[in-house]
Amino acid sequence: MNLFITGGAGFIGSNFIRYILQKYPSYKIINFDKLTYAGNLDNLRDIEKNPRYKFVKGDICDFKLVSKYTKGCDVIVNFAAETHVDRSILNADAFIKTDVNGTFSLLEAARANKIKKFVHISTDEVYGSILKGSFTEKSPLSPNSPYSAAKASSDMLVYSYFNTYGLPAIITRCSNNYGPYQFPEKLIPLFVTNALDDKELPLYGDGKNVRDWLFVLDHCRGIDIAMHKGKNGEVYNIGGGVEMTNVDITNLILKIMGKPKTLIKKVADRPGHDRRYSINCSKLKKLGYKPLYTFEKALKETVKWYIENEKIWRRLKDKDYKKYYEKQYKNR
Repeated sequence: MNLFITGGAGFIGSNFIRYILQKYPSYKIINFDKLTYAGNLDNLRDIEKNPRYKFVKGDICDFKLVSKYTKGCDVIVNFAAETHVDRSILNADAFIKTDVNGTFSLLEAARANKIKKFVHISTDEVYGSILKGSFTEKSPLSPNSPYSAAKASSDMLVYSYFNTYGLPAIITRCSNNYGPYQFPEKLIPLFVTNALDDKELPLYGDGKNVRDWLFVLDHCRGIDIAMHKGKNGEVYNIGGGVEMTNVDITNLILKIMGKPKTLIKKVADRPGHDRRYSINCSKLKKLGYKPLYTFEKALKETVKWYIENEKIWRRLKDKDYKKYYEKQYKNR
């Protein structure tokens, strides 16, 4: 099987590529990535010479380029997206371009090249906030940030192409991911790397916002199951089954690292901050999905990875990273 994976140089995409190459010896992968700030080929140094892997630098909004490289592919897995809520509040324009226009370009290429399966990676944030109970795949969408609104729009585009053109497509919606190679702007890697430097951990509001935490390798397994066993036109929630408040996560990180709670600094809450996310994953579990990693064990492994791979993440946090990035990848 030939896979065309967009955004494969990012956190989840790079983990998924490595997972697929290890599990399926006959599968071939084209990794198509624009290499924006969160796309980092350092994430894939260990497999970049694999004969079943090829990297192509490109923008998913470029229909001609996308169409060229999707010819002969069986499956498109779309990870490419602007994803950070805080960045979407500051500049929503990039989110609309990538998440909506980019998805449209991919769908058109998939239709033109008769792709056998289109797997669209989305987020539980499209459902909005829920104080009690859990969202199912049938729950109405109620996004509360430019990021989640852009993702919800792309989801609707994918569904429309299934419904209108019969494009074989599925949508997966995951909860908050964590694990190795995550860009250090997200809560867990930001707090871990700040704590390593004994810097303050900026905790929004009262810290009681609740998220369902999903280890990235469990997410990869969930996508794998949905891709191979999922029914076209369906949505599948992928969660970790671990709901924790941000303050509890913060305290656990500090406990694992042996750092004092005095590093926590309460900061003003961000606009439109959803109070609680919770998704029901029973639909995917019927296909064989089950998280394999306990939260505390996976969090310890994640902390260990950041301790042992300082060279990777410190460069990402360095103010001069942009210069390094441009020099490193300008000819790719």
